[in-house]
Amino acid sequence: MAGARITAIGSYVPGTRLTNSDLERMVDTNNEWIIQRTGIQERRISRPDEFTSELCVAAVNNLIQRFNKNVEDVDMVIVATSTPDFTFPSVASLVQDRLHIAQTGAMDLSAACSGFVYALHVAHSLISSGLHKKILVIGADTMSKITDYTDRTTCVLFGDGAGAVLVEQDDHFQSFMGYHLESEGSGAHHVYRANLANKVKDIELVDTRSLVQNGREVYRWVVRKIPGGIKELLTKTDMTIDEVDWFIPHSANLRIIEPICEKIEHPMDKTLYSLVHFGNTSAATIPLSLDLGIREGKVKNGDRVLLYGFGAGLTHAGQLMELRLDEQVAVPGAL
Repeated sequence: MAGARITAIGSYVPGTRLTNSDLERMVDTNNEWIIQRTGIQERRISRPDEFTSELCVAAVNNLIQRFNKNVEDVDMVIVATSTPDFTFPSVASLVQDRLHIAQTGAMDLSAACSGFVYALHVAHSLISSGLHKKILVIGADTMSKITDYTDRTTCVLFGDGAGAVLVEQDDHFQSFMGYHLESEGSGAHHVYRANLANKVKDIELVDTRSLVQNGREVYRWVVRKIPGGIKELLTKTDMTIDEVDWFIPHSANLRIIEPICEKIEHPMDKTLYSLVHFGNTSAATIPLSLDLGIREGKVKNGDRVLLYGFGAGLTHAGQLMELRLDEQVAVPGAL
């Protein structure tokens, strides 16, 4: 079985900031309430004419610049997103064209906030099987485009961003140490955006263009299920949480991350999240958090990182890996 290694990473967020003070002028909320309930101070918002595919391309270009990588020989592009430019064609196909990748597979993956970890799992499977050698994995969302800015329970949470990694065949080193995947579709009606159907299990959906979330029920599910999923992953890999250098959960809400860390007995100062300045960027939160850790000099080669996504579906997915990135040739600027 071939080894697979993440060799490079890049990220991108739009330039426009939406602060808590800005939201105070839009809905009945305030900075203190938002920080107390979520830990979020601001989020980035894409332009009206800026879509998920553009964020993906910008994140990959950041990867190329920092690691001096060529992506024209990539043989698969996987984009995890819940906010594609179009129902079809796929974002991955648009990315393939804009990056001038001549002959490659291209597909979008829909697993909401678990999407990036699911996409990594697929990339690892394709490379370890010997079918592919070089895969771009991107987690990106423009959540602002499906957020109802009259609903104070959701509009304070979401932002836009993208993170990309290059996964390559490596005959001498294996980044991927273990995984855990689950779905609990019985809770699908707790987070959704209606499309062709307007019912889930005979439960009527609110048919709007915006995301709908039952935050209380999602919180209960996360706190009940995710610590157990993490422990299952550690059991599969015969490791303890003390052997993990960095825990990188989905950056949904700081008040969700805190009880997870408490239940798995992992310190918050060894937990990475991107929500403070970028909000909940769905499939982008985990690669953004990882890249922030790298940019800040916290995460280094040889570190063991535990990625864990959770969200609509209800899906959750974990990946334990040891980092061995190529050397950066350019120091990245601030996001």
